[in-house]
Amino acid sequence: MNWFTAPDYWLSRLVLQRALAAVYLVAFLTAARQFRALLGARGMLPIPRFVARAPFRRAPSLFQLHYSDRFFACCAWSGCAVSAALLAGADSLLPLWAGILLWLVPWALYLSIVNVGQTWYAFGWESLLLETGFLAAFLGNDEVAPPVVVLFLLRWILFRVEFGAGLIKLRGDACWRKLTCLYYHHETQPMPGPLSWFFHHLPKPLHRAEVAANHLTQLVVPVLLFTPQPIASAAAALMIVTQLWLVLSGNFSWLNWITVVLALSALRLPVTAPARPPAPLWYESVVLALAALLIFLSYHPVTNMISRRQVMNRSFDPLHLVNTYGAFGSVSRIRYEVVVEGTLDDVAREDADWRAYEFRGKPGDLRHWPRQFAPYHLRLDWLMWFAALSPAYAGDWFGALVERLLENDRDTLRLLRRSPFPPDTPPRYVRARLFRYRYTSWRELRETGACWERTYVREYLPPVRLAEVVQRW
Repeated sequence: MNWFTAPDYWLSRLVLQRALAAVYLVAFLTAARQFRALLGARGMLPIPRFVARAPFRRAPSLFQLHYSDRFFACCAWSGCAVSAALLAGADSLLPLWAGILLWLVPWALYLSIVNVGQTWYAFGWESLLLETGFLAAFLGNDEVAPPVVVLFLLRWILFRVEFGAGLIKLRGDACWRKLTCLYYHHETQPMPGPLSWFFHHLPKPLHRAEVAANHLTQLVVPVLLFTPQPIASAAAALMIVTQLWLVLSGNFSWLNWITVVLALSALRLPVTAPARPPAPLWYESVVLALAALLIFLSYHPVTNMISRRQVMNRSFDPLHLVNTYGAFGSVSRIRYEVVVEGTLDDVAREDADWRAYEFRGKPGDLRHWPRQFAPYHLRLDWLMWFAALSPAYAGDWFGALVERLLENDRDTLRLLRRSPFPPDTPPRYVRARLFRYRYTSWRELRETGACWERTYVREYLPPVRLAEVVQRW
């Protein structure tokens, strides 16, 4: 082995690249199936309106040059096709330079989507996918062994993801220091999964042990990623187990899965590495120049990470090359849900026939057990969780959602699990009410079959008609 490559990691690279391609595929599929209602020409936050006020240098994107719903669909489905090809190993059939370019295609396409995605794409895992995808493009293919420097830069991303999340917890909510946050988190997290009810009802001593283990995994184990083998592999394996535990406990889009992908960069799998020729000089030069650039760009994320005013999930450059991460610096003690209802009655009285819209992932029907959607990302459902925390989070899109519901907009209704109205009969009025939700107890679950219990809190949006909502927003 020369100084530049690490042949022992060839299988780790193979698994990492195929897993990354699978995450890309899910991300593009999510975009292709949801964009019309969220970002399309008649979406809640239309891309044409955004690019008219956002300069290219701040939000570089193909859609700055041209936008139509058909063009967006073409880009999203093309991303699916390229991701599927990479998942099947198409990069190994190409010369080294062509394989790199092929990996940069989904990165460039997804960058174009994220940079015009506005509130719908303001999640840390969007930048994490872009940062990981850009760097992983230079891992090479079957022509060369994986470069040591790229493997370590991938570990550097993983370190920032975990260590940053650990620091934001220690500096944030006191319940992390008291080891009590999981008394609430499984009930109040953005989108519970099918096992979240059971996680919530685990004994409190076990919840405290979970929090302590989380601190260990996020604040101590990441340092071990840069130690010799087999310690680095053990640290990566522990991180993978922790992420799979989180997968079971809730729906966090592809955050956990992309973290597993990154952990593979430190996991040396016990197989015999095939012989590979030395890496070409041009490849070494490109990788070393890239490493120098990314180390230089790491200044702001590191400064943020060590700052007492640490912020979560922020990009410091429009290409999302090096970012800062973190999650759940504070944990809600009470779960609030916005329940959206409509009626066909001519007068919007309290005793009118109000019928609730049911969302795919967010709680609504008390007897509807949560489903597993991750790594697929239900963007509207996630934003509805934020809207319940404060109307300020819904200011730029909630009125458009109500307007689309009053129109029985087909693309918007496709984002829901169920609309209570026939396609040709839109409601006359729509309203929204805020409820406090809590998990039922074991006894309540047996007696009622309901996993949720709710209490009315207040009116969130008074009844409005189509003409009124257009004027209001």
